[in-house]
Amino acid sequence: MMNRAITTALMGIGTAQFLKVPLNYVDTGTWDWEKLFGTGGMPSSHSSAVTSLTTYVALKKGVPSIDFGVSSIFGLIVMYDAMGIRFQAGEMAIAVNDMNEQLEKISEDHHGIYHQKRKKELKEMLGHLPIEVAGGALLGIAIGMVSYVTEK
Repeated sequence: MMNRAITTALMGIGTAQFLKVPLNYVDTGTWDWEKLFGTGGMPSSHSSAVTSLTTYVALKKGVPSIDFGVSSIFGLIVMYDAMGIRFQAGEMAIAVNDMNEQLEKISEDHHGIYHQKRKKELKEMLGHLPIEVAGGALLGIAIGMVSYVTEK
Protein backbone atom coordinates (compact mmCIF):
# COMPACT_ATOMS: atom_id res chain seq x y z
CA MET A 1 0.00 0.00 0.00
CA MET A 2 1.36 3.40 -0.98
CA ASN A 3 2.15 6.10 1.55
CA ARG A 4 -0.95 8.32 1.91
CA ALA A 5 1.10 11.53 2.16
CA ILE A 6 2.87 10.76 -1.13
CA THR A 7 -0.42 9.84 -2.79
CA THR A 8 -1.94 13.11 -1.58
CA ALA A 9 0.91 15.18 -3.02
CA LEU A 10 0.75 13.30 -6.33
CA MET A 11 -3.00 13.94 -6.48
CA GLY A 12 -2.22 17.62 -5.94
CA ILE A 13 0.12 17.61 -8.92
CA GLY A 14 -2.24 15.61 -11.16
CA THR A 15 -5.32 17.67 -10.33
CA ALA A 16 -3.52 20.98 -10.90
CA GLN A 17 -2.06 19.81 -14.21
CA PHE A 18 -5.48 18.60 -15.37
CA LEU A 19 -7.15 21.89 -14.38
CA LYS A 20 -4.65 23.87 -16.48
CA VAL A 21 -6.38 22.65 -19.67
CA PRO A 22 -9.92 23.98 -19.03
CA LEU A 23 -8.62 27.11 -17.29
CA ASN A 24 -6.42 27.83 -20.31
CA TYR A 25 -9.47 27.30 -22.55
CA VAL A 26 -11.47 29.85 -20.53
CA ASP A 27 -8.56 32.30 -20.85
CA THR A 28 -7.64 31.75 -24.52
CA GLY A 29 -10.55 29.91 -26.14
CA THR A 30 -8.18 27.13 -27.22
CA TRP A 31 -7.93 23.55 -25.96
CA ASP A 32 -4.21 23.05 -25.38
CA TRP A 33 -3.67 19.51 -24.12
CA GLU A 34 0.09 20.10 -23.87
CA LYS A 35 -0.72 22.02 -20.68
CA LEU A 36 -1.21 18.61 -19.02
CA PHE A 37 2.55 18.11 -19.06
CA GLY A 38 3.88 21.68 -19.15
CA THR A 39 5.28 23.96 -16.48
CA GLY A 40 3.86 27.32 -15.46
CA GLY A 41 0.26 28.43 -15.68
CA MET A 42 -2.78 28.34 -13.41
CA PRO A 43 -2.87 26.65 -10.95
CA SER A 44 0.68 25.90 -9.86
CA SER A 45 1.08 22.14 -9.52
CA HIS A 46 4.15 22.74 -7.36
CA SER A 47 2.08 24.73 -4.88
CA SER A 48 -0.76 22.25 -5.04
CA ALA A 49 1.59 19.36 -4.29
CA VAL A 50 3.33 20.91 -1.31
CA THR A 51 0.22 22.44 0.26
CA SER A 52 -1.78 19.22 -0.13
CA LEU A 53 1.08 17.37 1.57
CA THR A 54 1.42 19.97 4.33
CA THR A 55 -2.34 20.10 4.95
CA TYR A 56 -2.57 16.32 5.13
CA VAL A 57 0.41 16.16 7.52
CA ALA A 58 -1.09 18.92 9.71
CA LEU A 59 -4.37 17.04 10.02
CA LYS A 60 -2.75 13.61 10.48
CA LYS A 61 0.21 14.43 12.75
CA GLY A 62 -0.72 17.86 14.14
CA VAL A 63 0.72 21.31 13.66
CA PRO A 64 3.27 20.91 16.51
CA SER A 65 4.81 17.82 14.83
CA ILE A 66 8.24 17.80 13.26
CA ASP A 67 6.65 16.36 10.09
CA PHE A 68 4.47 19.47 9.73
CA GLY A 69 7.45 21.75 10.33
CA VAL A 70 9.55 20.01 7.69
CA SER A 71 6.74 19.94 5.10
CA SER A 72 5.89 23.61 5.77
CA ILE A 73 9.45 24.83 5.21
CA PHE A 74 9.80 22.56 2.17
CA GLY A 75 6.53 23.99 0.81
CA LEU A 76 7.57 27.61 1.36
CA ILE A 77 10.87 27.03 -0.44
CA VAL A 78 9.14 25.35 -3.40
CA MET A 79 6.53 28.11 -3.74
CA TYR A 80 9.13 30.88 -3.37
CA ASP A 81 11.26 29.21 -6.03
CA ALA A 82 8.28 28.85 -8.39
CA MET A 83 7.55 32.60 -8.15
CA GLY A 84 11.12 33.78 -7.96
CA ILE A 85 13.97 31.98 -9.65
CA ARG A 86 11.90 29.87 -12.06
CA PHE A 87 9.74 32.87 -13.04
CA GLN A 88 12.83 35.01 -13.68
CA ALA A 89 14.40 32.19 -15.74
CA GLY A 90 11.26 32.22 -17.91
CA GLU A 91 11.51 36.00 -18.33
CA MET A 92 15.15 35.58 -19.35
CA ALA A 93 14.16 32.93 -21.92
CA ILE A 94 11.65 35.38 -23.44
CA ALA A 95 14.38 38.02 -23.76
CA VAL A 96 16.87 35.56 -25.29
CA ASN A 97 14.27 34.29 -27.78
CA ASP A 98 13.43 37.88 -28.76
CA MET A 99 17.11 38.77 -29.22
CA ASN A 100 17.63 35.66 -31.33
CA GLU A 101 14.72 36.68 -33.55
CA GLN A 102 16.09 40.22 -33.90
CA LEU A 103 19.58 38.92 -34.75
CA GLU A 104 18.07 36.64 -37.37
CA LYS A 105 16.28 39.59 -39.00
CA ILE A 106 19.42 41.78 -38.89
CA SER A 107 21.55 39.04 -40.45
CA GLU A 108 19.01 38.65 -43.30
CA ASP A 109 19.07 42.41 -43.98
CA HIS A 110 22.88 42.79 -43.74
CA HIS A 111 24.84 40.19 -45.67
CA GLY A 112 28.09 40.72 -43.75
CA ILE A 113 26.54 39.61 -40.46
CA TYR A 114 26.39 35.90 -39.78
CA HIS A 115 23.89 34.44 -37.35
CA GLN A 116 23.16 30.75 -36.90
CA LYS A 117 19.49 30.22 -36.15
CA ARG A 118 18.71 28.25 -32.98
CA LYS A 119 17.11 24.90 -33.70
CA LYS A 120 14.66 25.31 -30.85
CA GLU A 121 13.50 28.30 -28.83
CA LEU A 122 14.09 28.31 -25.09
CA LYS A 123 11.10 27.28 -22.99
CA GLU A 124 9.47 30.44 -21.65
CA MET A 125 6.79 29.11 -19.28
CA LEU A 126 8.90 27.96 -16.34
CA GLY A 127 7.61 29.72 -13.25
CA HIS A 128 4.46 31.22 -11.82
CA LEU A 129 2.79 34.51 -11.05
CA PRO A 130 1.79 34.94 -7.39
CA ILE A 131 -1.91 34.39 -8.27
CA GLU A 132 -1.02 31.02 -9.88
CA VAL A 133 0.89 29.97 -6.76
CA ALA A 134 -2.03 31.07 -4.57
CA GLY A 135 -4.47 29.14 -6.77
CA GLY A 136 -2.33 26.02 -6.47
CA ALA A 137 -2.06 26.50 -2.71
CA LEU A 138 -5.85 26.77 -2.28
CA LEU A 139 -6.35 23.69 -4.45
CA GLY A 140 -3.72 21.84 -2.40
CA ILE A 141 -5.38 22.72 0.90
CA ALA A 142 -8.66 21.30 -0.40
CA ILE A 143 -6.98 18.13 -1.68
CA GLY A 144 -5.11 17.63 1.60
CA MET A 145 -8.35 17.98 3.56
CA VAL A 146 -10.24 15.59 1.29
CA SER A 147 -7.41 13.07 1.51
CA TYR A 148 -7.47 13.18 5.30
CA VAL A 149 -11.26 12.97 5.60
CA THR A 150 -11.54 10.06 3.14
CA GLU A 151 -8.70 8.04 4.68
CA LYS A 152 -9.76 4.62 5.90
